[in-house]
Amino acid sequence: MAAPPPESSRHTLPHAKVYADCSYEGDLMAQTGATYTFGREPASQYGEDLAGVRAQSTGHRFPWPMSAYDSQHKLLPEITPGPLAAPGSGDKLLQAYNFRVILTRDPEDRLPFPKPEQYNPARFALLRRYLSEFESHMHRAPQLGDVTNPVLIPNHKADFNNNGPVSTDYIAHSWKFPDASYADKQAIWDDHLNYVKSFFYFLSTDPTVPPGLQKETNDWGLPKDEFPDTGHWPNQLYIRESRRMIGSYVVRQADLQTARTKPDSIGMGSYNSDSHNIQRVALADGTVMNEGDVQVSVQPYEIPFRTILPERSQVENLLVPVCFSATHAAYSSLRMEPQYMIIGQAAGVAASISSRKKIAVQDVPIEELQQKLHAHGAILHQVEATPAQ
Repeated sequence: MAAPPPESSRHTLPHAKVYADCSYEGDLMAQTGATYTFGREPASQYGEDLAGVRAQSTGHRFPWPMSAYDSQHKLLPEITPGPLAAPGSGDKLLQAYNFRVILTRDPEDRLPFPKPEQYNPARFALLRRYLSEFESHMHRAPQLGDVTNPVLIPNHKADFNNNGPVSTDYIAHSWKFPDASYADKQAIWDDHLNYVKSFFYFLSTDPTVPPGLQKETNDWGLPKDEFPDTGHWPNQLYIRESRRMIGSYVVRQADLQTARTKPDSIGMGSYNSDSHNIQRVALADGTVMNEGDVQVSVQPYEIPFRTILPERSQVENLLVPVCFSATHAAYSSLRMEPQYMIIGQAAGVAASISSRKKIAVQDVPIEELQQKLHAHGAILHQVEATPAQ
C-alpha cells in the first residue's frame, strides 16, 4: 500500500463540486492520485482464506485429468506454463473477462455466426480435446450447456455466459487491463471480441465438434434486432474486476461472513462470493488446471459508506461506487450489478448532500444520508430485512 501524499498535496477536483467515478475501469479515481490496487492480496494480508492463489478451484474446472500438451509435448494454446504459485500467495492477476452474448433461436430473427477475420481454429485445441474425451468420461454426449450458460430471456432469446472449463471466459487475457493505455485497452477489448466470435464459429462449423453439440449451437444465432451498430455482438466488455481503491475502509472477507453489520451502512448485499478463473496453467504432473474460481455462499451483509470514500488526505470531492475499496475476496460478491445500483444510489445522495452543504464527501453526516436513503425505500440494516415474527 502506497503512503498517503503529504498534507500540501490534498486537493479537490476542479470544475465540479463533487465527482462520482461510476466506471468499471476507475480511470478518474486513478488520475486523482487516490491509492488503488488490483489483483489478489495474499491470504495473510487481511486474514482471508479466499484470498490469493487457490489450491483447488470450486467451479468451471476440468472434471477429469487432461494433458496440457500435444503429441510432441508442446504446450497447447491458451495454457500458461506454470508453475502454480503457492496457495494463498498474492499476485497482480485478474479474473477472466468475457462478452455476455445475446443469441436467438427464432429463425426469423436469427443470423448465422460469421467467420471472424482473424479466425484460427488451432487456438481451440484444448476445447477440441475436451469435447473428444467428454462422452467416455461423462457417459453422454456434450451439450451446449456444458460449454456455455444460456439463461432464457423473452422473445426466444438467451443471455449466454461462461460455463465449464473452456467457454466464453478468455482466461489470462485480462491481466494487463487495469493500468493499460487507452490504445492497449482497446486492443484487449478487440482481442476478447475476436475470441468470443471465434468460439461460437468453432462450435458451429468445426468438423471435430460432436454433431449433436454442433446442431444445438446452430439452433441459435445472432439476433437481427440486437446491437445493430456493433455487428449484433454486445457493445460492452464484461469487466468483472479492474482497479480497486484503497480508501477510508477496505471491505474484506470477514465483512461478508462474520462482521456483517456496519453503523454507516448504505445498503445490503447478499450475492455469493463469485470470482471467475484467473489462469489456466500446466501442472508439474503434465495436466492442465483452471485456477482462481471461487463460489461461496454468504448471508446478507451491510455495505459501509466508507468503502466509496477516498482517503481524506488524497481527494475530498470524489465518490467511487464501482471501483470501491475492497479486497479481491470481498469484491467477488460486491461486484454484482444489484450492489452497484444500491451503492450508486447512495453515492448520488451523498454527492447531493456534499454539494449542498459545501463539505467534503468524508464529512457527509451518515445519519442524514441514511435518513434520505430510508425515505427512498432502501434497506440498510439486517433488522430491517428480517420479517417480523
